[in-house]
Amino acid sequence: LKRRENYRKAFDDFEFEKIAKYDEQKILELLQNPGIIRNKLKIRSTVTNAQAFLEVRKEFGTFSKYIWSYVDNKPIQNKWKNMRELPAKTELSEKISKDLKKRAFRFVGPTIIYAFMQAVGMVHNTIVMKILKRNRK
Repeated sequence: LKRRENYRKAFDDFEFEKIAKYDEQKILELLQNPGIIRNKLKIRSTVTNAQAFLEVRKEFGTFSKYIWSYVDNKPIQNKWKNMRELPAKTELSEKISKDLKKRAFRFVGPTIIYAFMQAVGMVHNTIVMKILKRNRK
């Protein structure tokens, strides 16, 4: 939780309009911040992703409308027999990832997108456990 607060502070409370305008000086400041992971590619991708986010918002009205259009605004209900069946990614997360990359988003691979889909409620994964009754003699 402490690191999250460091990110919130470093990235202007995650206001994407501000992040989209970060210049080289701001990126250099972030690269010196010991409270966050200082990976140059990831920090630069926050700026690129914020800019891409604004473009999606311009095209669809909101990012929510864009992302939820992939599931027709209805969460996917999955039922798995055990944890081993639970996927790390799906065809849909691969499709979304591919489209986001076309839109200039970075660090949006299908596994990250599937985790995002679960986090925002687009996908509900349930493990169905069967209780076996034994015949008693």
